[in-house]
Amino acid sequence: MALSISAVVLLAIVVFLLIRKSGLKGGHAVVCALLGFYLASSSIAPSISNLTTNVAGMIGGLKF
Repeated sequence: MALSISAVVLLAIVVFLLIRKSGLKGGHAVVCALLGFYLASSSIAPSISNLTTNVAGMIGGLKF
């Protein structure tokens, strides 16, 4: 049985939990989100995309 979840949904859950449990301020979360948008439009975006794809592939290839 495979579980598939969008990276956006997973990161949104992590940010929500950090705000609720670890004292992350809402303003800090907004700044992090804006950084993500600016990184997505930068020249480094393809490298970040390749890195996350490779890491997800490695995690998906783990056998328990």
